[in-house]
Amino acid sequence: MLGNEYEGQVCSIARTLEMVGERWTILVIREVFNGNRKFSEMHRSLGVARNVLTARLQRLVDEDILERRPYSERPERYEYFLTEKGLDLWPVMISLMFWGDKHEPLQGGRPSIVVHKGDCGGEIDDRRICAKCGKKLSVREARATEGPGLKAALDSLKAAA
Repeated sequence: MLGNEYEGQVCSIARTLEMVGERWTILVIREVFNGNRKFSEMHRSLGVARNVLTARLQRLVDEDILERRPYSERPERYEYFLTEKGLDLWPVMISLMFWGDKHEPLQGGRPSIVVHKGDCGGEIDDRRICAKCGKKLSVREARATEGPGLKAALDSLKAAA
């Protein structure tokens, strides 16, 4: 197993990767951004081993990227919410999404589209600007929606099964 430390690197990117660069970590953060806040929702969506998901969630809580809040006492269950530190990863997530859509596109189109919340509903671009009203958006002003590539990919998986 590869380590997650970059000794000798005096670099902000290396320090950031020590926190969020482990396999599955960015996808766990994506799930919370997309509203999947419960362990069971993340596990079902990601298909990752339970012990790996548990470890990633705990690390994100320890690093103050996620906050764990109880939603059930019996049985004891928690939801995960992004802290301010976690919400600050939104521009990175948007950049990764647009990079992937450009350089690793799906045949059916983009799997996810981020839109301006509220009346406008316009799509955002890679600079987080609404194509409809021209406003530069913050994380709280946008939401992810299902894109055509997601349905096409799911249909393809069903056909192959």
